[in-house]
Amino acid sequence: MPLKVAQRGRIPPFIVMEVMQAAADRVAAGGDVIHLEVGQPSTGAPRKVVEAAHAALDAHVLGYTLPFGSARLRQRIADHYRDLYGVAVPVERIAVTVGSSGAFLLAFLAAFDPGDRVGIAAPGYSCYRQILTAVGVEPVSIPVGPATGSKLTVEALAGIETLDGLIVASPSNPTGGVLTDVELAALIEWCRARGARLVSDEIYHGITYGVAAGTAANAPDVITINSFSKYFSMTGWRLGWMVVPPDLVRGIEVLAQNLFISPPSLSQVACVAAFDCAEELDGHVARYARNRDILLDELPRAGFDRLAPAEGAFYIYADVSRYTNDSGAFCKRILAETGVACTPGIDFDPAEGHRFMRLAYPRSEAEVAEAARRLKAWKK
Repeated sequence: MPLKVAQRGRIPPFIVMEVMQAAADRVAAGGDVIHLEVGQPSTGAPRKVVEAAHAALDAHVLGYTLPFGSARLRQRIADHYRDLYGVAVPVERIAVTVGSSGAFLLAFLAAFDPGDRVGIAAPGYSCYRQILTAVGVEPVSIPVGPATGSKLTVEALAGIETLDGLIVASPSNPTGGVLTDVELAALIEWCRARGARLVSDEIYHGITYGVAAGTAANAPDVITINSFSKYFSMTGWRLGWMVVPPDLVRGIEVLAQNLFISPPSLSQVACVAAFDCAEELDGHVARYARNRDILLDELPRAGFDRLAPAEGAFYIYADVSRYTNDSGAFCKRILAETGVACTPGIDFDPAEGHRFMRLAYPRSEAEVAEAARRLKAWKK
């Protein structure tokens, strides 16, 4: 008799990781690749962080920390909210996590029960949908597009049935939409009026272009999530954090104890220094801005002229429906024929993503310019 295989592992794949594998296969076969598929800065951790890590390896016994992380790092995160946003966040409500991915898992498990309905933007980060599905929660797609600035606003929620929760990202992946303070406050009030738990994904804070992203951390009933991966350029260090509502602190703590024991110790020691690296990190953002300008200027010349606003993060979401009704096959062709790796929109929107693709630009200016040149030559 065959053994049982649980349904949790039968969720759709995270397609960008499969594009990365196809790109790696191309390199292994002797081809070249320009990586516009993955939202990963091409730069490493800030210099002071690396120095702190070296010192920690020489001086510290890197054992477990408490499940919510080291007191020193949690205090530094609280200071960050005070200094940058003018928001007072109690240290006891700050939980350091195994990347923002670990924070999402803890948040979804603590805030929602199987059968609950949680709204997510379409297009939006695909792992929200897959994690919710794996833990028995129903993701409810909320279409966003030009009418709402390609971001999830109260206007986009018109006609939506009762929700148990809502996930909002600002800046958003894949569209780069940024919520104003007024729009974010309206979403908080919309959720409060309906008894829905709001989860605010703020992992791209610090990466905006001419607009400011407000935080929900001043709202004590909102789960606010951030990460060291994007602005801080530390994807592989696997460290994030969350601001936890008081009524969820104990539940998330015991879940963290059992699921993770503690976040990575070396990363925690080193990340204290990350908040002192603004000059270096803002230099990366200036490069992202130049790369954004290159693509916004050159992509229309390649025939991709229907683009989401790209106000923040480091993505451009392009409508490719004039060329294809199968963005997966389209991106495979681009990789095979140009060496430029892009992510099909089906990773972000199962219903309409076949008409879109995402390009990530946290690379060097030379790489982004070359990618644009190849795409223009390919479309001629």
